Amino acid sequence: MTDNNKVTSDGSTASYYELPDEASELQHLISHKNMNAQIGEIFRACYRYGEVAHSVNLRDAKKIKFYAEAEIDRLLKLEGGQGVKGE
Repeated sequence: MTDNNKVTSDGSTASYYELPDEASELQHLISHKNMNAQIGEIFRACYRYGEVAHSVNLRDAKKIKFYAEAEIDRLLKLEGGQGVKGE
């Protein structure tokens, strides 16, 4: 979606919060929104935050931070910047 086609909202509710009919699990939402790997991992970690025995909150928070930094780095490189490590 380009900036010119972005949805507007009055702040109360918006169509972009509605779930697609075919979505019954996270992977359906990730595919529907065409999320890349970094955003998909962040989405999964946020959804399960504090609920999984093998992944304590600190581990999930570090995972979210890692993938967020990777996404920022990717976007900076697309814009012609050097990325997080080369700032």
